Amino acid sequence: MPGGGSAHKRFRSGRGWYYGSAPYRLLSLRGPVPPGLSFVPPDPWPGDAHVGQELLNNVFHFAGQSFSAESPPWLAAEAGPAWLAELHGFDWLRHLRATGGDAARRQARVLVSAWLDQFGRGWHPVAWAPDVLGTRVAAWIGQHDFFLASADDELRARVFESLARQVRHLSRVTPGKLLGTTLTVALKGLAYGGLTLPGLSRAAEKARTALVRELPRQVLPDGGHAEHSPAQQLIVLRHLIDIRGCFRAARVEVPEALQHAIDRMTPTLRFFRHGDGGLALFNGAQEGEPVVIDTVLGQADARGRPLKSIPHVGFERLTAGRACVLLDAGPPPPPGLDEHAHAGTLSFEMSVGRERLIVNCGAHPAGVGPWRTALAATAAHSTVTVEDTNSSAVLPEGGLGRRPAKVESHRQDANNGGGLVDASHDGYRETHSLTHRRRLYLADTGEDLRGEDTLEGAGGKAFALRFHLHPGVQAVLDEEDARIAWLRLPSGNVWRLRATEALEIADSIYLGHGTDPAHTVQVVCRGVTAPGATTVKWALRREGNDGE
Repeated sequence: MPGGGSAHKRFRSGRGWYYGSAPYRLLSLRGPVPPGLSFVPPDPWPGDAHVGQELLNNVFHFAGQSFSAESPPWLAAEAGPAWLAELHGFDWLRHLRATGGDAARRQARVLVSAWLDQFGRGWHPVAWAPDVLGTRVAAWIGQHDFFLASADDELRARVFESLARQVRHLSRVTPGKLLGTTLTVALKGLAYGGLTLPGLSRAAEKARTALVRELPRQVLPDGGHAEHSPAQQLIVLRHLIDIRGCFRAARVEVPEALQHAIDRMTPTLRFFRHGDGGLALFNGAQEGEPVVIDTVLGQADARGRPLKSIPHVGFERLTAGRACVLLDAGPPPPPGLDEHAHAGTLSFEMSVGRERLIVNCGAHPAGVGPWRTALAATAAHSTVTVEDTNSSAVLPEGGLGRRPAKVESHRQDANNGGGLVDASHDGYRETHSLTHRRRLYLADTGEDLRGEDTLEGAGGKAFALRFHLHPGVQAVLDEEDARIAWLRLPSGNVWRLRATEALEIADSIYLGHGTDPAHTVQVVCRGVTAPGATTVKWALRREGNDGE
């Protein structure tokens, strides 16, 4: 983790010695200082006044970590890379804006000025990482009227001198080796700086060219983002909306590739929503805030119902009645785009109306370390685990190692809703000579989900089929039949889970929001494979009319 004079691998640069040198500062970053902004891009996103109040009190709570200090702990030794990126990105200025009042404005200026004192004139591996820099450039420009419009001339001059330096550096290092969300936010900063700062229009042209080239790679034909994460889908769509807004405010033509990407991504974001308005918990995602998701969808201004299938990203959605089932039925994202990826292949989630029933365990905002190791594990997902081994090797600092070589999926839709998905992966072939096949069928009533999990290959391998439950769901085993568990939703609706083998109830956790896991339970079916094929059949069926 970064501290003092070192940086986490996320912030390392092979040319750091040059970027930090006096010749680079004098020859490459210097130039005319813009007198101000040509215009201020729109910023439609709501801030969180509670977070703003913490910042007023010098409490810096980001990415699952919290530090309190009179001076901003820019390089706190204990801070993780996600925390450092958020602090240096200044996207939290909108939270101070939401707090309102002169005190918030003054605090924003104090923090910006403190950053300029330490990092404003030259490169630093943490503070000037391309995605961090792109976030900060967009934040300072987008929040100009909040913290800078009425500032004294000295601070304004320092901010614009530093902005010009940062945009010049960003133009030199982008795209470089950047991929995925990291590249998108770097291009956002480049577009903001080039369009709003007089004399830096070449940066805007570079951003336009890079967007036209990059977006077809990131936004797949089904509208899914190449990182296969509902959370990254939301983040990238929001960045693209901001970039489009900046082009429009500059009264220049919006790149066609940008508009097409927004149009394609919007229905796919709807695909990943459960009935409560939050996101499904795949590949590093938490539920998110429905009001924020609604705002993004509204600002996207793109029509399109949620899709049934997004095969290029590899997810399937079955809906009927009030039920919604989402299945991870594709390969993990490729190396370089797998920072947030989990070993959750063939895991599924299910909601009934606005209530979540079957879930995955979620993700921690820090994204690295012990929490990642635990929550990215196959056992933290509602799928089959063999010999307590992950179907993809989870790397504690992000990304995956070994992964399935072959993942296949086929679906058949019923005329009146529901349907069948038949999927398989070979993530356990290398480690245990097994292939996992999962079949899910949702009846047209939405009140009957049937599953069939088959392990084909070697015998003598212990496995566990897990159904993680949302914390609001109560579970008890049937007193007479060990193959039945009764699940009661908060509304009072009761579902019966029945399997061909005995079930047990075990502890679990749920991290759908924030940093504090909620206690919950999981229903587990355990067994040992026989040579050839071993199949566990199960069914989730709504019982009675309780709660209606």
